[in-house]
Amino acid sequence: MRLFDTHAHMDDKSFLHDRDEILQKARKSGVELFMNVGYDLPSSERSIALAEEYSFIYASVGIHPHDAKNVTEDTYLAIEKLAAHEKVVALGEMGLDYYRDLSPREVQQEVFVEQLHLARHLQKPVIIHDRDAHGDIMQLLDQEAKGMRGVLHCFSGSWEMARYCLERDFYISIAGPVTYTNARQLLEIAQKVPIQRLLVETDSPYLSPHPFRGKRNDVSNVALVVQKIAELRQEDPDLLAEQCLRNGCELFGISWTG
Repeated sequence: MRLFDTHAHMDDKSFLHDRDEILQKARKSGVELFMNVGYDLPSSERSIALAEEYSFIYASVGIHPHDAKNVTEDTYLAIEKLAAHEKVVALGEMGLDYYRDLSPREVQQEVFVEQLHLARHLQKPVIIHDRDAHGDIMQLLDQEAKGMRGVLHCFSGSWEMARYCLERDFYISIAGPVTYTNARQLLEIAQKVPIQRLLVETDSPYLSPHPFRGKRNDVSNVALVVQKIAELRQEDPDLLAEQCLRNGCELFGISWTG
């Protein structure tokens, strides 16, 4: 399979001692590209550093809703500066997280909207984090993101929400939970999303797919996500992986021949 993991955090400290070994394993398992996603200024800088070191890594820069309470005007200026790097192909992850509520909800919304405005100004797609905030995510996308493009990462909403996002030219990204026996709603969505709007990811080091659930995740496990989705859709996993790779390259403006 030719694989594109569109959302990972391989800069995480859990990879401090074996990162290169893990990345080489991923390459051998068919991972041709992956996106290292920033969630605050330090992680955005680390993502760019990884993208500079490895040709098959691209980066995004942004502020996660957990960190929204720490944002100042200087933060936006710093993100804009980082976004000018040639290997930064998206802004995010950004969005809303009402599960942990580590930042006040009104602050999360404000920071999300400001980053949407910045992405529009920079003409870059967005990577959106949504946890237990489906209604407000859809409302803010409708109000602030008309004509923009992006992806709902690690999708956890309903089919109705997925259809809403698809109608607005957004992609749906599916991660390890599709392999969990209790993920009935996600199984339905994995079957229904048009293949031209489907992305796959690991969210490493989190959300390891079965049979590695509870252990550290890494980008090589994106193959297990593809295999499960292909099984659900009764499609060839190699062809599914190839289409997801093309989708990711198309969304993020990456020219890749492999």
